[in-house]
Formats: sequence, C-alpha cells, structure tokens
Amino acid sequence: MLQEAKHQEIQLKAIQIIDKNLSMREKQKAICTLLRSEIRHYDWVGFYMKDAEKDELVLGQFEGEPTGHKRIPFGKGICGEGAIQKRTINVSDVSAVDNYIACSIETKSELVVPIMDGDRFIGQIDVDSHTPSAFNIRDERLLEAICKRLAEYY
Repeated sequence: MLQEAKHQEIQLKAIQIIDKNLSMREKQKAICTLLRSEIRHYDWVGFYMKDAEKDELVLGQFEGEPTGHKRIPFGKGICGEGAIQKRTINVSDVSAVDNYIACSIETKSELVVPIMDGDRFIGQIDVDSHTPSAFNIRDERLLEAICKRLAEYY
C-alpha cells in the first residue's frame, strides 16, 4: 500500500486536473490515467455516471481492459449497490459478493466511491484490483476527496 505522503501527492495532482479548464470528460480521463499510472494495485479505474432517464449507471471514461458493462442497473453488482447506498463500498474479496458483476476474471477486490451533490447521486468512481484486499482507508480517503471536488463541477 502507498504511504500517506504519496496519496497526498496524487490527491494534489488530481485536484489540479479537476480545477483545470477542461471538459468533464477530459477531467475524468486524466484522473483515470493518473490513478492507474501512479498506484500499482489500481488495475482498472473508471467512472460510471447516473443515467438522467432511469436508475442505471452509464460507463464514462476509464483506464484498463475494456469492459462489456456499459450500463449497470442500480442494485446490481458492487457499482449498482453503491448507487443505491450512496456511500463508499470497499470489497476485499469480490468472490464473496452474491450479485457481483465480473468485469474481469482477474479482479479480486473493488472500491466504489460516489460522486454526490448533497443527497443527489451523480455517479461514481470504480477501481478494480487483481490483488485481494488491495484497498485501505487511504485509498478510500483519496477517492472520496477526488469525488468531493468533482461534485463541485456538476
């Protein structure tokens, strides 16, 4: 796991990206690239945004292997559960989750953090790792800080 100083450095870089005059799509892509390149155990990093018409998540920008999960109904899998619960979900062993949706057979753990505007769910960042129990409180805090800052631009 990364040391606290490394997480703070990455958080600062992410905030600088978010505050740049870029489209939201460009911001998301740059954040995915930053996180995946800087944190070795982040094997897939992507954004799922709430569909304006129905209770589904729509795949946005991502870094990692392509996924067939372009749309995920609320309540289905870890991402769908995160959309309903509107809170960070850190799963150390995805094989123990009953309704888990496998993006890759290599995925062992997953971390989902919501992007919230007050009580309104906007979307989420989803990180998969090929390492069991890959994510700790530092990872949660890092992604929560990024999502909090992103929410200011919606």
